[in-house]
Amino acid sequence: MAESSLPVLTAKDFASDQDVRWCPGCGDYAILAQVRKVMAKLGNRIEKTVFVSGIGCSSRFPYYMNTYGFHSIHGRAPAIATGVKIANPDLDVWMVTGDGDGLSIGGNHLMHILRRNVNIKILLFNNRIYGLTKGQYSPTSEEGKKTKSSPMGSIELPISPLSIALAAEASFVARTVDVDKDLASILERAGQHKGSAFVEIYQDCNIFNHKAFEYTTDKDTKEDHIIRLEHGKPLIFGKARNKGIRLHNHKPEIVELGKDGVKEDDLLFHDEKDESLAYLLSRFTHPEFPEPMGVFYKYDDDSYEDLLTKQVEDATKARGRGTIAALLNAGDTYTVG
Repeated sequence: MAESSLPVLTAKDFASDQDVRWCPGCGDYAILAQVRKVMAKLGNRIEKTVFVSGIGCSSRFPYYMNTYGFHSIHGRAPAIATGVKIANPDLDVWMVTGDGDGLSIGGNHLMHILRRNVNIKILLFNNRIYGLTKGQYSPTSEEGKKTKSSPMGSIELPISPLSIALAAEASFVARTVDVDKDLASILERAGQHKGSAFVEIYQDCNIFNHKAFEYTTDKDTKEDHIIRLEHGKPLIFGKARNKGIRLHNHKPEIVELGKDGVKEDDLLFHDEKDESLAYLLSRFTHPEFPEPMGVFYKYDDDSYEDLLTKQVEDATKARGRGTIAALLNAGDTYTVG
């Protein structure tokens, strides 16, 4: 059947028949709803879509999508997702992970899927806690965080997922919030990108780390604590849109527009192709600076699976198609009596 004659799918078509079993009020519900809508908007097909996850609350995601899926093992979702994409490059592969699954045991695998630019969309749900195992501190928990595994407060500095993604050469890096108005548009842009798309999603764990990101969700104050990134636009924020970020002696500082003659032209302007600027923005942390939301960085390059397919085609053209028997009997062989 031709693509043009296929029925138009809706968000409901991407909902599985499984009961969603996250805690009531969990931010994962909002993300799930928007992902289903984005799948339909992008024109994705159920039979050509795969969701891969590791272990954790977020990793139940494949159960709730009416697509193909793997609920894999702790930290190894990138390896499995890569295998799926290489085996069938025509599939649209999405990977769902958490700050614990993706940045602790899975940190090494995450780094390599990003640097290889595998055409996979990676959603990292960051709630700054281990929720499934009942509230231990995670790689993104803030310094001093008191939990069941750090009763005197964590003495570790938190990892910045975006800084890690940028250092690993991800070709699309973005951040959003589970209940923010821009979540769907960020997911849509990630879905349209060809290459490793990494999206960090601030997600509320209302049981073990409730309101960890309230400064990004409170309707009365959030615009004073976040910067909405727009390519080619100045870094302006604040409920009154009267604050901005400029560089002074090579360091960022907050300024007030109109005060001391400060104009929009004096501010930093966002450039999605500027990796250095993206890294600088990834280091902005609340409450010292407003936290950027949106697409930090994007560039287009050959995907891993395309390069690998081309390499196999070149080898086949040069040497012909081989056989398993010829491979097993190639070189030195031994008969064990």
